[in-house]
Amino acid sequence: MKDLHYLVFLLLITGVFSCTPKSNTVKAKQPVTVDVIIAEKVNFPTSIEVNGSALSEEMIELHPEISGRLTYLNIPDGALVTAGTLLANINNTELLAQMEQQTVQLELAEKTERRLSKLLEVNGINQSDYDAALNHLNFIKTTINILNAQIDKTIIRAPFDGRLGLRMVSPGAYVNPQTTLGTLQQTDKIKIDFTVPETYAHLVTVGNKISIQTNASEEKLTAVINAVEPQINLETRNMKVRARLESGNINPGAFVKVLLNKNEQVIVVPSNAIIPDATSNQLVLVKNKKGIFKNVETGIRNSDVVEIVSGINPGDTIVVSGILFVRPNAPVKIRKIISQVSEVNPDVNQIVK
Repeated sequence: MKDLHYLVFLLLITGVFSCTPKSNTVKAKQPVTVDVIIAEKVNFPTSIEVNGSALSEEMIELHPEISGRLTYLNIPDGALVTAGTLLANINNTELLAQMEQQTVQLELAEKTERRLSKLLEVNGINQSDYDAALNHLNFIKTTINILNAQIDKTIIRAPFDGRLGLRMVSPGAYVNPQTTLGTLQQTDKIKIDFTVPETYAHLVTVGNKISIQTNASEEKLTAVINAVEPQINLETRNMKVRARLESGNINPGAFVKVLLNKNEQVIVVPSNAIIPDATSNQLVLVKNKKGIFKNVETGIRNSDVVEIVSGINPGDTIVVSGILFVRPNAPVKIRKIISQVSEVNPDVNQIVK
């Protein structure tokens, strides 16, 4: 019996010690040691190259408005013409004959209207007789206007100053509105159309000068951005831009390389400081000796650094090493403050100067 009591006593003692809190025996969690940089704005020259096309300021294909036989053709290959120059004429003899007929009837109708107007003043005729004569006169005038419009369609003139392309038909050919007689382009004024990914939209500003280069020459020409398509393409996420050549000359339709450059003060961080996420990018900041995860918007990047568009401010302390061991709101210990981004990766000096 004594042995039984002794055994129960030992079990009670063991239970008491097993319920004793272990907090006194476990050491407090140690802070994570990290290296940091202080966010600051630095010069960040940005340069990208995109493809574009050179186009004439004005360019059209010459088509007749009606079908008929060409009685006159003045489209010399590659000739310079001025606005209003007669380029082609389609057979309109029938229309001219109808115009002559209507002109004779117009003279007679005008005389009749004047005579009946005087008789109406002295009550020599009824009002209805005069109204009939006046309506007939107006009908003839309307018919003449229609004939003039039809005759105008038989005449093809240059709508603007420019250079003709190659003549595609011969005099006497029967043509219709689908027939191409030739082309006319303004070669002295060239516009450059190109597309830019939306990531680089900040490089495109109306009024900015850009550099243009063709495959035919190493010379860099200058163009000025004068318009940007307001809507970004929903499929490619590119924005369409138009510039006009300021110096030099390029053949319309030529392939060109467009060089966009910009030098501005921005905040940049090393690429390895960014924590990618499914919906956003994050940086780890140190505030009150704790690690704070902050969503940021990134901009231009290369193999070394990333531009931070929004999310942090100059003076913020950003973790650049030991990031994987930092937990939200967990204590951190700063081992070293790196004052320049170039100290994190020396190659950044090639970009940030």
